[in-house]
Amino acid sequence: MSTRTFLIGAARERPCTLVVCRGCCCGNRSKHPGTDHAWQLDRLRAAGAEHGFQVRTTDCLGPCDQANVIVVQPSAAGRRAGGRPTWVGFAMDDDCTEEVARWAAAGGPGLADPPLTLELQFIRPPRDARVRSRR
Repeated sequence: MSTRTFLIGAARERPCTLVVCRGCCCGNRSKHPGTDHAWQLDRLRAAGAEHGFQVRTTDCLGPCDQANVIVVQPSAAGRRAGGRPTWVGFAMDDDCTEEVARWAAAGGPGLADPPLTLELQFIRPPRDARVRSRR
């Protein structure tokens, strides 16, 4: 007997979502003065509005020594295709911001391969995030 999963409401159509850390270290001008944190967030939001992915901010995600951190969450279709949340660390320069935006616009995890240079910035989520995701 096969098991079928039916997604209803927002879960069925959820787009790729970028979760941008803006906690204690990420987005902090005094800790990272050479980065235009406001531009980064504005650029990601503009790309999201243009290409149909979501961008939201959150407090500290945990790996402060790898700031700025962005989590690229798969869309509903991406998750059905096997995509899982991908953590990007050291996301401070314009090139990284553009690569994250292009990957999300192309579908994100499960639907599009990330740029090879972006893969070099993938980080492991903190232990408590890994434990939560297994529940």
